[in-house]
Amino acid sequence: MLLAAGLGLAALNSGARHGYLDPRSADPYGSRAVAELLGTRGVTTRVVTTAEEAADAAGPDTTLLVTDPDRLGETQLRDIRSAIDLSGGRTVLLAPSALSLPALAPGTRTPDDSAAPDTNLDPGSTCTLPAATTAGRAATGGGLRYTTGTPGATGCYPSAGHPTLLVLPTGIRGGDTVLLGSEGIFLNKTLAKEGNASLALQLLGSRPHLVWYLPSLADANPDAEGAGEEQDFLDLIPAGWSWALLQLFLAAAVAALWRAHRLGPLVTERLPVLIRASEATEGRARLYRKAGARDRAATVLRAATRERLAALVGVPATRAHDPATLVPAVAARLTAGRPPQDPDTLLFGTTPTTDAALIALADHLDALEREVRTS
Repeated sequence: MLLAAGLGLAALNSGARHGYLDPRSADPYGSRAVAELLGTRGVTTRVVTTAEEAADAAGPDTTLLVTDPDRLGETQLRDIRSAIDLSGGRTVLLAPSALSLPALAPGTRTPDDSAAPDTNLDPGSTCTLPAATTAGRAATGGGLRYTTGTPGATGCYPSAGHPTLLVLPTGIRGGDTVLLGSEGIFLNKTLAKEGNASLALQLLGSRPHLVWYLPSLADANPDAEGAGEEQDFLDLIPAGWSWALLQLFLAAAVAALWRAHRLGPLVTERLPVLIRASEATEGRARLYRKAGARDRAATVLRAATRERLAALVGVPATRAHDPATLVPAVAARLTAGRPPQDPDTLLFGTTPTTDAALIALADHLDALEREVRTS
């Protein structure tokens, strides 16, 4: 029941944010729509999952989109910062907070009350960014706001006096860095609303190439012990779960002992129904007859007769079915009035082909046993 409930919850929750901000995902939280629109405008989109790949792909004709800067470790932040300074292209950072701003955008911070209460905002009267003034109202709120002392910075879509979109001139080779406090304009479910599509296409389509960086798990915590090394399944289980599994195993063992039968010798019990041996024999014979199993019936008759004769003539039970041992011993006891067939043919002969032959075999075996008993 626990396993079924867990699988059910996982199935219900898995679809909510599957492929989040992935340009290959067509679900509501993916970004395939904006990637397709960029493709129609001649912009190629390349998906990378490591900071090293992202930095190598950056250039003056490239827009680098970092979907989750706060997940990057120190090494990855340095790689992205190097790309910002040296590429000469555009870098778009989605919702960077105090965790990544010092490394990626020095001099920029988020106010203490950084959450923008409104989702859809206007560009603002002081916004001079053509992409924002052309797009108009867009879903840039609902996330972070920024403030900076960097000269030449352009702020748009203000909320409570602080912009939710900030453009910083960066790098010794030109280019700029765009800080966007919310990713709403890139999601499939909101792209067609307000001026989201226009703003998204202008921010990401200013260069002919777009590098879409989706940080992987290795980039999320690269400085942790054992990062980058292959781990087996047991290494991924938290330590607390191991103790919990041990306790469950002990509880199951105790329950098994509690529900098990009493340790010790078997206790005889009265059968609910008593069946006479003759009835059981007759029932089995009818089953043999219904199945036409003359071979099986003859085998049972001969085997039982051989075992009884072996006990009568002094042959060990282990040699009762050996013709070389049993037949001479039985023949030695037959002095007169021998049955119409030899002991070898009766005890180890061929299978009867008819019911009459089977009945005759039973009669001859019975006569042979009576002869041995009375000899």
